[in-house]
Amino acid sequence: MAAPGSAAAAGAVPGPGALGRPRSDGAGTGTVLGQVELRIFIQLRLLLSYSPSWTKPPKIISRENIPKLCSVPSQIHFEILRGHSDTVSSCHFCFEDTKILSCSYDRTVKLWDVDRGFPIQVFEEEHTAPISECNLTPDDRRVVTSSYDNTVKAWDMETGKMLWTVEHEGIVTSCNISCDGRYVISGSEKENTIYVFDAESATVVSRIQGHHKSTITRCCFHPDNQRVTSVSYDKTIKLWDMTTRSTSITINEGHSNAISDCCFTSDGHYLCTASWDRSLKIWDIKTGEFQCHEPVSLSQGHEGSVSSCLFSQDASLVVSGGYDKTIAIWDTEAGCKKLSLKGHWDWVTDVAISKNKKWILSASKDSTLRLWNIEKMDHISSVTESRKARGSKIAQCEECEKPFLCLQRSDSEVISRNLKAGKIVGTGHVTAWNAVKLWNTKKSKNGMMARMAPEWAGHCVLQHGHSKKASKHLRKEDKNRIWVGSGAQT
Repeated sequence: MAAPGSAAAAGAVPGPGALGRPRSDGAGTGTVLGQVELRIFIQLRLLLSYSPSWTKPPKIISRENIPKLCSVPSQIHFEILRGHSDTVSSCHFCFEDTKILSCSYDRTVKLWDVDRGFPIQVFEEEHTAPISECNLTPDDRRVVTSSYDNTVKAWDMETGKMLWTVEHEGIVTSCNISCDGRYVISGSEKENTIYVFDAESATVVSRIQGHHKSTITRCCFHPDNQRVTSVSYDKTIKLWDMTTRSTSITINEGHSNAISDCCFTSDGHYLCTASWDRSLKIWDIKTGEFQCHEPVSLSQGHEGSVSSCLFSQDASLVVSGGYDKTIAIWDTEAGCKKLSLKGHWDWVTDVAISKNKKWILSASKDSTLRLWNIEKMDHISSVTESRKARGSKIAQCEECEKPFLCLQRSDSEVISRNLKAGKIVGTGHVTAWNAVKLWNTKKSKNGMMARMAPEWAGHCVLQHGHSKKASKHLRKEDKNRIWVGSGAQT
C-alpha cells in the first residue's frame, strides 16, 4: 500500500532518496578522509549495507529492552524482528501461524520462523526495484510478489526458485491470489489496469484497462473466486465479475480521500476499506445494503491516514495500521476501537492477525516487523472499562418517555429493563454491527423488540421495545415472538 506523498502516488518509480534511505556516499558529512581511511570506510559501508541477509542475523528485541520508546500495556508482549534493510511493505501469517512471510523495498522476500524469530528462507536477486506486496497460495507452496520493476513473479516456497514472471507496462502496486489458487490478480499504474492471469501458466486471462481514474492501491479476490475487488486514489471501490467480464458494483466517493486497502470477511459477506481520511468502512456486499444506507464507519482510531486493514478469521475483529505509527484493534460488533498498539518508529504499512486471534503482526517503514501477543487483551483495564460503558446504555421511550436501561451480560446478550417499573422488558442477542436479530417476548407482555435488518439498525429507536423507522409497521406474530418491519419491508 502506497503512502501519502510517496512515489507511487506521484506516478514515478521511487529511488533510494524517495524511500527515505540514508546516503551511502558519505556526502554531507563534512569529514575529509585519507586514501586508506576512505577505502576502509567504503568497504565497511558496503559490508553493512549490501551484504547478503543471511550474514546478518536479525535482532529480536523484547519489550523490556525499549520501555521508553513504546506505549504498550503490560499485558501485551511483543517482539521486534529485524532482517530487512528498508521499508517492510507486506506481511502474512502462514503454515498454520508457525511462519511469517514478509517483503520489502530492499527487494527481498523473507520467510520467518515464529518460534526462532529469524528468517529460514530468503527470496532475492530477482526483483530490481522495491517489492510492493507478497501473497501465498492457499496450500502455502508458492509465493507471488509484485514490484515497482513492472513485474509480478511466482516463487517455489520450498526451493526458493522463481517459477515465472509476468511483465507489466507500469509499476505494479498490488497482487493477490484467488482462494482456490487458480488465478493471480495484479494492479498496474500504467493506465490504471487490472490483470488477471492463470497461476500455473502465467497466461493473461483478462486485462481491464482504465478500471480506475487514478492509481490502484490494492486489489484482491472475493472468497467466491468469481469477483475481483479494487480500490484506488480516486476514492472508488469496484467489484469486477470474472464470469460476465464486467464491473458489477461501483461505490463512488466511498471515502473522502484516497482508499489505501481493502479486505473481505472469510465468508465474503462484508468488505472493509481503509482510507487516508483516517477511517475504515464496512460494506455489506452480500445483501447490497450499502446501496440504500451508509456503511458502518470505524473512526477515531488513527490520528493520520489508515494504510491497511484485515478481518480476523471469525470477523469479530478488524486490525488496521496507520501512518501515525500505530495499530488499532476494532470490535466489529460494537463498531468501536478496543485497543491501540504503539511502538513502531515510522509508518505502519501492513498488518496481519493469526487464525486463533492470539497474535498480531505489523510491518513498518522503520524496516522492522513486530509480533504482538494480544491473548490477554480483554484483561486490560481500558478494554474492560470500555466494554462496561458500551454495555450500560439508557434509551428513552418516545411515547411514555420512560427510560430503558440496556444491560449487557456478555458480548452478545442484551437485556432491556424498564427503570421505573424494574421489570425486564425482553432479552435478545445483538449480531454484528448493531443489527438486532430476534428478541424473546415470552416472559414479557411489553417485550416486543424487533428483528431489525442491518440497514434499519442505524435508523431505529427504542419505543416500548418496538423498532420504529416509519409510521407504518408491518408485523408478523407467532406464539412467543413478534417481528416488526417497516414500510414495504417485512
